[in-house]
Amino acid sequence: MVITSKSNPLIKEIVALSDKKFRSKLGLYIVEGTKTVNECIAAGCEITKVVCSEELIADYHDAVAVSRDIFEYISSEKTPQGVLAVVKIPQNFLKPPESSCLLLDCLQDPGNLGTIIRTANAAGYKDLYLINCTDPYSAKAVRASMSGIFFINVYRGERAEILSMLDGLPLICADMDGENIFSFVPPKKFCLCIGNEGGGISDEVMKTADYKISIPMSGTCESLNAAVSAGIAMYQLKYNLKR
Repeated sequence: MVITSKSNPLIKEIVALSDKKFRSKLGLYIVEGTKTVNECIAAGCEITKVVCSEELIADYHDAVAVSRDIFEYISSEKTPQGVLAVVKIPQNFLKPPESSCLLLDCLQDPGNLGTIIRTANAAGYKDLYLINCTDPYSAKAVRASMSGIFFINVYRGERAEILSMLDGLPLICADMDGENIFSFVPPKKFCLCIGNEGGGISDEVMKTADYKISIPMSGTCESLNAAVSAGIAMYQLKYNLKR
């Protein structure tokens, strides 16, 4: 059977999941694209449905087939590849990290968040704490994470409870007035904090900082993109040869 109606309950649910409110209510998010869906399956994520256009049905066991018009209707991609998965959002309850981790304070751009998740996965950071950030399970953030979202433990909570959870772990805040990161020798275990794209790290978080680090820039550059800054800092702090 091939779904051809926009009023089908599954189609309505998928469309609703483009809204953060419904992602939170249903505890589900969308993964789209051949490579990403295959990696989601391989990573062992809890998938509730795989939906594909009818010409791809032979490639996905137990998938739900929809017409090409319907797939284009439910897709968030400009050029849909014809397959998506409905995935359960992991219920990660706050707990201390096992190794060095990341704290993102009020990050608002989903592309930046997804890119940071992608880089964190590549650099070997497993735990990511979010304070008042954009939704990591939005289509844009998931796409930018390039499957990193499947391998990172994402924790969300209030500022006070997250800071309490991280108490005792050295907090390294990225700040333009901080010490040059390339001469800074970090502790073996730490939490790197990256702030809001425009306002930086909040005063509440900054006052708990054990260290402040900065990335040197030429006089013609005012600032770096948050995801770029995070990427440089993640690698430099984790693989610092002066340690």
